[in-house]
Amino acid sequence: MAGIDSKDIHKIIVACDAGMGSSVMLASQLRKQLKDSGVSVEHTPVNSIPDDADVVVCHAGLAARARAAAPGKVLVSFQIFLGDPAVTRLVNTIKNGGTVDA
Repeated sequence: MAGIDSKDIHKIIVACDAGMGSSVMLASQLRKQLKDSGVSVEHTPVNSIPDDADVVVCHAGLAARARAAAPGKVLVSFQIFLGDPAVTRLVNTIKNGGTVDA
C-alpha cells in the first residue's frame, strides 16, 4: 500500500510487544490529540492487529512483525514513544489533510 488519504483514516492501532506500558501512553496521547477528528485510537499487541485498522503505529523494532501481522496496512514506525517526528507528522496530516505514506 502506497499510503492512505487522511479522510479515510478512521482507526489507528498503536501496536507493541505486549499491548501495555509505553504503547498505552502513546495511544492516550494520540486520543487526546485527535479527539475532535473522528479517528479512534486503540492499542494492541503487535500479533493481534485487527483487520479494521487503517493505520498501524509501532516502534521501529517491531515494524517487521507489524507488517507480517497486518499486511497491506499503512505502517508508521517511530524511534521514541513521546514526541517522535513520525507520530507528529501523522497527527498533523490527519488534522490538516493529506496522505499518510506507508
